[in-house]
Amino acid sequence: MKKTIAVLFGGQSSEHEVSCISAVTIATHMDTEKYEQILIGITKEGDWLKVDSVSQIEDGSWRNSLVHAVLSAEATAKSVIFLEDGRVTTRKLDLVFPALHGLYGEDGTIQGILELARLPYVGCGVLASSISMDKLCTKMLVGTLGIRQARYIPLMRKELKNMEAAAEKVEAELSYPMFVKPCNAGSSRGVSKVRNREELKAGLSLAAEHDRRLLVEEMIVGRELECAVLCGEDCCVSGVGEVLAAADFYDYEAKYHSAESQTDLAPVLPAGKVDEIREAAARIFAALDGYGLSRLDFFLTADTNEVVFNEMNTLPGFTGISMYPMLWERMGMSKQELIDKLIASALMRYNR
Repeated sequence: MKKTIAVLFGGQSSEHEVSCISAVTIATHMDTEKYEQILIGITKEGDWLKVDSVSQIEDGSWRNSLVHAVLSAEATAKSVIFLEDGRVTTRKLDLVFPALHGLYGEDGTIQGILELARLPYVGCGVLASSISMDKLCTKMLVGTLGIRQARYIPLMRKELKNMEAAAEKVEAELSYPMFVKPCNAGSSRGVSKVRNREELKAGLSLAAEHDRRLLVEEMIVGRELECAVLCGEDCCVSGVGEVLAAADFYDYEAKYHSAESQTDLAPVLPAGKVDEIREAAARIFAALDGYGLSRLDFFLTADTNEVVFNEMNTLPGFTGISMYPMLWERMGMSKQELIDKLIASALMRYNR
């Protein structure tokens, strides 16, 4: 008998559009001989809607759906409730595949609802999701592992009421250029590279639009490298890929809207560095209590070839240019096989 899987996509984060593209990839490559799909889109306003087809995601017409979806949090229900013109229908679910990125999807919130509902779901649990989404918490935890990270200064939005004092606090510890980031945001939303005090103040204001907790980091000059983790009964780490960004840094536009940004799935690195990055990825994934899948991002410094950890993404993109599925394809695993393994890992965790 086919298992019924709900694919959640869209969401209220700044990565809404990317999530829609990921959902198309996941739904298109899911084995329909094994699984029956139910597509549920979440609008930017937070409406949950039943979506009839992948083509509706592709053309955006899913947002006009008149059928609202309510995921029951009752552990005995394990179902989604559809509401249309006063009529109520219910569908039982075997599993949920969140294709959500960023806040309200990758940060432990959706995972918490699914835990309450006792529904198996793909990906990391509440703890790993929430810690990894928060750049400051990640840095604090990874700091105990002895793995190098960029030096940083945390700030609260309320400190920006005295912007000059906030800038002086940062300048006392870090040198220009530096990066300003919201602690909770994905796909480089709200991130700025700053070269002087005026740019620093502008960057802090921008980051504060995305979160009340901010992070200012030293700039690491070097190559941007990524690897993927797939974890079920055993944890596997992929090879290492390199990001060749078209922009000054790999921001949202460079990731998703620049044809000049490229990826190299087999970069030539100094001896031993691939193994060092893969080992660091496995240690960080375990320390953050990762499960299912994650993509871990690193730098390799230009001057000393030192590995520097950047961040862990617990629901990495599944678009046509996303590193996570491409790294596994490089190792001979098709998208369909990858999705099968992710579903199997989710069921395994639940059954345990």
